[in-house]
Amino acid sequence: MASKTYEIEGVVKVVEDMQTFDSGFTKREFVVTTEEDYPQDVKLECVKDRCSLLDNVSVGDRVMAAFNLRGNEYNGRYYVNLQAWRLSKLEDGSNAKAAVAASPAEDDNLTLDDSDNEPF
Repeated sequence: MASKTYEIEGVVKVVEDMQTFDSGFTKREFVVTTEEDYPQDVKLECVKDRCSLLDNVSVGDRVMAAFNLRGNEYNGRYYVNLQAWRLSKLEDGSNAKAAVAASPAEDDNLTLDDSDNEPF
């Protein structure tokens, strides 16, 4: 079964620094505020080589992010992650996209193996 791809559009509110774990796993989180009647602040993450998607994105940029919904269990607790694999800047007032980076690869279904011992 192929994993479903989701998209979110909004304004970048936060871009975090890259996190590197003891296992060598890297991730970078960011928050997008949706532009709707009841705006939502949604945290997404880029993992491994996808962290570079955020290199040219700044707070205040309008973006569209394509992401996969990932879930896992760690020590009896359940976690949900939104893993971005494509990030495009949007021009103000339109949905025309200026691609920051876009190339879904074979490893879009990235997972941590048991040796990573990180819940996210």
